[in-house]
Amino acid sequence: MNIHNERKLAARATALGKSADPDTFDELASLTISNSPLVRRLAASALGKLAGIVHPGPAVLTLRPLLSDPHPQVRQYAAKALGAFGAHSAPALDDLRDLYQNPAEKEYVKRSVRTAGRTIRESLRIANEQARHFCRRCGAPVDADEYARSQRAFQRVFCDKCFDEVYLSRRNFDTRVELKKKIRAPDGTFVQSDGERRLAGYLSRHNIIYRYDERIRIIDGYAIRPDFYLPEFDIYIEYWGMDTIDYRIGMLKKLKLYQQQGKRLISIYREDKYQMDEILSQKLSRYINLKEGCQ
Repeated sequence: MNIHNERKLAARATALGKSADPDTFDELASLTISNSPLVRRLAASALGKLAGIVHPGPAVLTLRPLLSDPHPQVRQYAAKALGAFGAHSAPALDDLRDLYQNPAEKEYVKRSVRTAGRTIRESLRIANEQARHFCRRCGAPVDADEYARSQRAFQRVFCDKCFDEVYLSRRNFDTRVELKKKIRAPDGTFVQSDGERRLAGYLSRHNIIYRYDERIRIIDGYAIRPDFYLPEFDIYIEYWGMDTIDYRIGMLKKLKLYQQQGKRLISIYREDKYQMDEILSQKLSRYINLKEGCQ
């Protein structure tokens, strides 16, 4: 598959995941068997976002084979998506257990598998034992499907009404952020600053897989948007490119969250921009062997 078609299909999978349209299932199912691991990963993610909208049975049947996908990030996102379908994903629990127990599996995949398994089992408990959870926003009781859907998206419990309101607010915020991404990095990723462009260029030259400005990552109940996340090494990179009072307050709060949770964080500052390669190599070498790990 050429890169133009891959990007076109990847964008399509992302758009379908945001559509909230139950009629998108067949197209998404076809994208899960694409030749591109990027497209398969985004299709799996999109199906998870449509939990509570598309029929759960066919969705779970479509996602289960992706747990055996040769690409680890596809397996990771298939597990996350299955978690979003809660009790309906009970038939996949054995598959998830086998994946988790595989000694050769990537640690970041295992973390997603473990979270999905817990969500599915808790959803089963709610359904079978009539255990009660309540919306954190309005206090209304939630059912098993509402629990699974909100756990997958926010790792917090919301009823469907509050979920939609929070999701819409988050999507509007994401849209404003996306509009600021006007600078093209060497690998085609659009970023917000020249410093981020240089950082993305370094990572792509060293064949280090990264996710830029991931929409949601949860640390101790807080939603954050790390500038760069390296999933193979569980490393976060923040480029602190501004020096206003509000920006510095936000920076300190974010740094505190990383520190409290013991996360691997690399901080790059505005003054580091013209020595980006040297400084990044030095800081990354604390965690990974660049010569062996990033050919």
